[in-house]
Amino acid sequence: MKIEKIVLDTMERCYAASSLTIDGRLYAVLASESIDGPCYGYTGDRFTEKEVIWEKAGGTMSLIQIPGSNGEFIAVQHFFPGFQSAGAKLVWGRRTGRGVWEIRDLVSLPYVHRFDLFAVGNDIYILAATLCGSKKDREDWSDPGAVYVGKLPSRVDKGVQSEGVRFTPVLEKLTKNHGYCRGLWEGSPAAFVTSDEGIFVLSPPHAGGTEWKTRRLLDRPVGDVAVCDLDGDGVDELVTIEPFHGNQFVVNKRASARGQEDGYEIVYRYPGELDFAHAVVGCTLRGKPAVIGGVRRKHCELFILTWNAGRYEAEVVEQGIGPSNVAVVNGADRDIIISANHTQNQAAIYLVRD
Repeated sequence: MKIEKIVLDTMERCYAASSLTIDGRLYAVLASESIDGPCYGYTGDRFTEKEVIWEKAGGTMSLIQIPGSNGEFIAVQHFFPGFQSAGAKLVWGRRTGRGVWEIRDLVSLPYVHRFDLFAVGNDIYILAATLCGSKKDREDWSDPGAVYVGKLPSRVDKGVQSEGVRFTPVLEKLTKNHGYCRGLWEGSPAAFVTSDEGIFVLSPPHAGGTEWKTRRLLDRPVGDVAVCDLDGDGVDELVTIEPFHGNQFVVNKRASARGQEDGYEIVYRYPGELDFAHAVVGCTLRGKPAVIGGVRRKHCELFILTWNAGRYEAEVVEQGIGPSNVAVVNGADRDIIISANHTQNQAAIYLVRD
């Protein structure tokens, strides 16, 4: 693979990395976690066309396009550094014209850190994970977080005062409820959440149902997780950062895939010294399964983990940048890694070609 970096912008505490597709055009979207931080969209073949999605809001952890929409999205705002996030909320947005974006408050949800959107029949569920319930100070973890679900209003663009979003807890008492990824579980889309209590998988209801099924997969402290079948045996590995903001990057293989009892065993550890590992994303790059890792301190590297010649191999793409989050968009002639290079206060993309 050949990798080309394009620096899009300088952005203080660049944190969230995502993408939107609007009228067939791809936008790389990056946003800051700083108080009054911006969110920008970049489009065009070299992503040189920049639009301001919002200039001042900040605290953006995640931004996700609404399934089936023409670029409408939900995003977190006001989750500020130092876990100053009692005022965290979800907002709705859309592009209404060239360089014009409409943003509305959707729902207040203190300490909401990650969320996702699941289309089930005619409904779209919001699954939202809170880091904690409340905080007296930065080191107070006495009030655990939870995972909530609610239905997205059918006409978000008209506001939510009349319809509202009602959240119901489906998983509670999660200390340092930080990590999240979407993946497949038993052949269907599912949510994977992490905390000091381990990794849990949550399966949405079938159309017409209401019950979310939960199962614990690992019972040790985990900070973040990605789900990917790196070795191509048909069973996804759990690739984890351990513990919260941890110093270990680990591949966990389902033991039943190796002829043992159900559960997971560690089959790989990243060999370098890590400090504040934060990004872990399962994807494919030029058709090959891969996991992208990012570390915010020490060497501050962006690296790619793959399976080659019967073993896991990590290739460092760049050091000194400190990615907080990455997103991947696959294309016909190139794949795009969107990277929020937090330590370097930089919004960037990496073009991956054969």
